[in-house]
Amino acid sequence: MNNKKAFIFDLDGVIVDTAKYHFLAWQKIAKALNINFTHEDNELLKGVSRVRSLDIILELGKVQASQEDKDKWLIQKNEDYLSYLVDMDESEILPGVFKTLQLLKDKKQGIALGSASKNARPILEKTGILSYFDVIVDGNDVTNAKPDPEVFLKAAQLLNIDPKNSIVFEDSVAGIQAANIGGMTSVGIGEETILHEADYIFKDFTLIDESFINKLIN
Repeated sequence: MNNKKAFIFDLDGVIVDTAKYHFLAWQKIAKALNINFTHEDNELLKGVSRVRSLDIILELGKVQASQEDKDKWLIQKNEDYLSYLVDMDESEILPGVFKTLQLLKDKKQGIALGSASKNARPILEKTGILSYFDVIVDGNDVTNAKPDPEVFLKAAQLLNIDPKNSIVFEDSVAGIQAANIGGMTSVGIGEETILHEADYIFKDFTLIDESFINKLIN
């Protein structure tokens, strides 16, 4: 099929919303340190590394800590986060995603995951959509973080499809920039004011219909 394209999906914020579990895990650490950590405070951690996130929380509570304590809390945070993923199921899939995956499958398009998450496979398994993906490239497979396009270029390569025939669905600025740098079509999922660098922008997948998918394919 000459018009087979690569459709590459980010994971968190695009297929599922695991941000709430990161918040709960950080909140548990904060509570143990008598730090009041709110949803508003959590906005400060978006797109920030785990190490820097802990520093921000400690700064909020004006808490001084040794490196040994910090290392202990970082491990605890990750273990708590992973424990929340255990109970994930198909109800965690964001609205409209399943319909889009089914549509692409029916049209025999290449479907890939391109995510920084190191927990991508178990999340796809628990939500029951692993079988939709021909290729999975996650945090275990790449060395460079977005906006470096490595994760998306690797996914296109594994699908044996040219980057210029690849479409990326992303909810972050760095992800959109990575797709653009890689010479791919970028589709932003989220707010237009934030994702304005994307070629197309939708609030969520419920607004993506078959005519748009056909346009991308043809």
